[in-house]
Amino acid sequence: MSAMNSKALPKRDEIDEKYKWNLGDMYQSIDKWENDLKTVKQLIEQIVKYKGTLVNGPEILLECLKASNEMMALNDMIYVYARMKRDEDNGNPTYQALSDRASTLSTEVYASISFIVPKITSIPQDVLESFISSSEGLKVYRQFFNEIVRQKEHILSEKEEEILALSSEMASSSRDIFTMFNNADLKFPFIKDENGEDIELTKGRYTKFLESEDRRVRKDAFTALYDTYGKFSNTLATSLTGNMKANKFYSTVSKYKSSLEASLDADNISQEVYDNLIDTVNNNLPLLHRYLKLRRKALKLEELHMYDLYVPIVKESKKNIPYEEALKLVEQGLSPMGDEYIGYLKEGFNSGWVDVFENQGKTSGAYSWGAYKSHPYVLLNYQGTINDVFTIAHEMGHALHSYYTNKTQPYVYSEYKIFVAEVASTVNESLLMEHLLKNTSSKEEKAYLLNHYLEQFRGTIFRQVMFAEFEKITHSNLQDGEALTADVLSNIYLDLNKKYFEAEVSVDDAIKMEWARIPHFYTSFYVYKYATGFSSAVAISNMILNEGKPAIDRYKEFLKGGSSDYPLDLLKRAGVDLYTPKPVQDALDVFEKILTELEALI
Repeated sequence: MSAMNSKALPKRDEIDEKYKWNLGDMYQSIDKWENDLKTVKQLIEQIVKYKGTLVNGPEILLECLKASNEMMALNDMIYVYARMKRDEDNGNPTYQALSDRASTLSTEVYASISFIVPKITSIPQDVLESFISSSEGLKVYRQFFNEIVRQKEHILSEKEEEILALSSEMASSSRDIFTMFNNADLKFPFIKDENGEDIELTKGRYTKFLESEDRRVRKDAFTALYDTYGKFSNTLATSLTGNMKANKFYSTVSKYKSSLEASLDADNISQEVYDNLIDTVNNNLPLLHRYLKLRRKALKLEELHMYDLYVPIVKESKKNIPYEEALKLVEQGLSPMGDEYIGYLKEGFNSGWVDVFENQGKTSGAYSWGAYKSHPYVLLNYQGTINDVFTIAHEMGHALHSYYTNKTQPYVYSEYKIFVAEVASTVNESLLMEHLLKNTSSKEEKAYLLNHYLEQFRGTIFRQVMFAEFEKITHSNLQDGEALTADVLSNIYLDLNKKYFEAEVSVDDAIKMEWARIPHFYTSFYVYKYATGFSSAVAISNMILNEGKPAIDRYKEFLKGGSSDYPLDLLKRAGVDLYTPKPVQDALDVFEKILTELEALI
């Protein structure tokens, strides 16, 4: 009997070995892990000796950078292994302790190298150039130096940077307060479920209630949730604006014109990209309205309300897909990528990269992780649904992005930026989707897949861009000295919902409090990256299907790039130019094509 069919959740040692990842590829024993930990502690002592010497010549600078990279690569192995062992069973005290020790070591490692960038900043540019031109080894670090020089005007003196670093814990208070309030203190009322039983509303249950076929349940959950947030509107407004004020403080001190400019500059992105995204989505709102009209028709409602936007309009198949069959589906879906990519994919499936089934104490959800010195790993909690098949494709996209990068780049460029992090995963999902749509003969299954795809567009492009627009308006108002009271925030948010939905939806007044429950607003100007990443992925997958090898070769250049170039320039290599509105428009053209197909089926 397979692990997923037994009724009680199995213990870790009851799972068949072939469904577990092999962390022995990282460390055969804890003794070997302990040896590397000792090595890193020795390297910390060596690194500190370079303080004050980096200006002495190219040889010293190169030595320091090499030692720093060696130490960080080893530290990654130590940290990732300990955390992934803990993720296998969070109740295991051995790996809890290992994980804690790895976290402490990481703090020491990053503290030990904190002098390097400020010291390089203090080297005159002509001297740094002479160092690079006289040393083959330093030429490898050209992009690393370019990035430091590019941001030089925003880097303060060592003492000022130290003060800013020390203030970060205090500046995160707003986010910390919101997190504790939202996750620990906030309690919602009981509502009656479909059977008339009293059930306590929670954030987790809210999603299920909104998907209920009983409209009264949806409405009650919606009203109860936002009424509860509304009771704390002044506190939550103060919390959110406190976070915005921290952003404003750091951007002003670091000589940026605005918080938005400071955030975008971290990835060398111009504000034009952000504005193009919002403008293009605004120009395509009639497409969203068309989809909402179809939703109203499918649900047989005279009037669509905000609490009707998440109930499924096409039933998901209850068919269980065995894991081995899921792997075949993913392999077939990604076959347009060619033999090399499929070869690496199979290697991942067959060589202990993937931890498949849920067990007692295992970390929930799914992720791809690993270290530069190891192959990537993927954690799943496979349940046999079609969504789980998409999750395999998604996480293997991340894994193979890391695999290509680590095979090609030195350690210094092995971390790809968050701006491009979701591209490879979404390319895989898009290719799999096209394969499944082409190969299903069932009208119901096709309708489900089309709607699943449309919901991805709605959640990842339209919704996230509305969030991005809210951030742009509110931060700009704060920058101009305007007060952001609870009423002001709520009115801005309500007006945006009316712009995005009112053509086809009766916009319930309660939605004006939704801003108060979005954790991403405490990581300012992050949400737009979901939309740009998704748009880029749809564009790339289309090119792969239409052009074949030339598009695949371009895309592989992107996969190999890591952080050896700026995100927008890496995407350009793959044929996506986000300096223009075209990729976002092309993605929305795909949305229209899928919508037309679904309209014909419903």
